[in-house]
Amino acid sequence: MTDTIISRPAAASPSRRLPHRRWANRAFDRIAPFILVTLLILLWQFLTAAQIVIPFLLPPPAAVIRWVIDDVTSGRFFMNAGLTLYRTFAGFILSAVVGVAIGILMTRLRFVRWFFDPVMSFGLPIPKIALLPAFMLWFGLYDTSKILMVAFSACFQVIVSTWQATQNTERELIWSARAVGASERAILWEVVLRAAAPQIITALQFTMPLCLIVVLITEMQMGGQGLGDAMLSAARYAKTAGVFAGILEIGFVGFCVIKGMEWLRRRLLPWHQETLRKDTT
Repeated sequence: MTDTIISRPAAASPSRRLPHRRWANRAFDRIAPFILVTLLILLWQFLTAAQIVIPFLLPPPAAVIRWVIDDVTSGRFFMNAGLTLYRTFAGFILSAVVGVAIGILMTRLRFVRWFFDPVMSFGLPIPKIALLPAFMLWFGLYDTSKILMVAFSACFQVIVSTWQATQNTERELIWSARAVGASERAILWEVVLRAAAPQIITALQFTMPLCLIVVLITEMQMGGQGLGDAMLSAARYAKTAGVFAGILEIGFVGFCVIKGMEWLRRRLLPWHQETLRKDTT
């Protein structure tokens, strides 16, 4: 009697299932934020339609969207966003240049470290925005005081992160560079800063939203147009739809700033394992 061989479908190997699972996870990661935002908008619409919350406290989404569209079509949004981003980037660049320079000097020069170490220990925990009245007295009520307030608020974190990053560079890398005859300047640019770049850029990524927040606070306190001043003006005249429209506009600008910093990080660190891992997924 001959044995019959019943053919069964071969089970999918783990290597074949992995791309599908990876694609599903990637699709879910991209769709999940939109699902959450949609649910929040639906809840918002339900609360206003059912009059659980009065329109003075929570305007309907349609009124807020109309306000945003009016700001965009009239050009007010682009003008206010441009002024806010100008102050944000000016203060950010100033804090980045000064903070990175001081952090490197603290690592390489002992007297610089002796001078700035107690200053960092004392000034880092202090809320810098509390000094805004002093900046208004010293530098006036225009963009100079706002930009310097932003730079001063973000500079401390950049200094500390740069100092720690450059100080924690592996000594074996520096010794190997010296063994092949590299100069101190070449070691600084090609070894120390290259090894410390991921931590420094991470600090800059954290300070960029901080710069935007400080700019909005200074605009609310000092005026001079901008997204913060526009939202406060709407609140001053009890225009709730304008207040919530300002929140949406600020959120959109902040989202673009954060994504822009992520894009810049990938461009500045193409050799880093984090970038290589994202490119292969």
